[in-house]
Amino acid sequence: MNVLHIDSGILGDHSVSRRLTAAIAAQIKAENPDAKITYRDVVADALPHLTGAHLMAANAKPEDVDATVADDVATSAAVLEEFLAADTVIVGAPMYNFSLPSQLKAWIDRVAVAGKTFRYGENGPEGLAKGKKIIVVSTRGGHYSSGPAAIMDHQESYLTAVFGFLGITDVEFVRAEGLNLSADSKTTAISEAEKSIAGGLGNLKLAS
Repeated sequence: MNVLHIDSGILGDHSVSRRLTAAIAAQIKAENPDAKITYRDVVADALPHLTGAHLMAANAKPEDVDATVADDVATSAAVLEEFLAADTVIVGAPMYNFSLPSQLKAWIDRVAVAGKTFRYGENGPEGLAKGKKIIVVSTRGGHYSSGPAAIMDHQESYLTAVFGFLGITDVEFVRAEGLNLSADSKTTAISEAEKSIAGGLGNLKLAS
């Protein structure tokens, strides 16, 4: 089993999403000792946002590509290969201003690649990354899974849509909500998420 572990929380040791993704990775390793886990921290090793030069470099002659752009293209290829090689992907995705960290969006832009993870055919778009399992750790300061604030959730809805576009329909969320409402709410949310990880990974049907 090849597992790709992505962290995008910007709070370092104070990040709840990082705490929970680490718990998931540890649980997977405990249940599958032979699992190979590749780790990428898209905050500590941030990917540049896409540029027109980067996109045009795909169809340019190597000698016509600026060295900085060439390095970026090489990094992008490595990121894509990590994703393609993974059977299971753990994604730490805290909600920032109702959406994703920009660092995580930059990573998504490197794995959503025409001809590699999706293509357009006579019947419209087709995802090419089928068969993977995505486990998203979704952390939110308030409550967005239901109620009046649900309309402001552009985090989980986006991730479901973009991974579905790539052909991945097996997307599971481990959620910790209400983290900023009170100390008790935060403690309870984290505890419930950790219990679900400890007791539920056996039922996640991890890809292998």
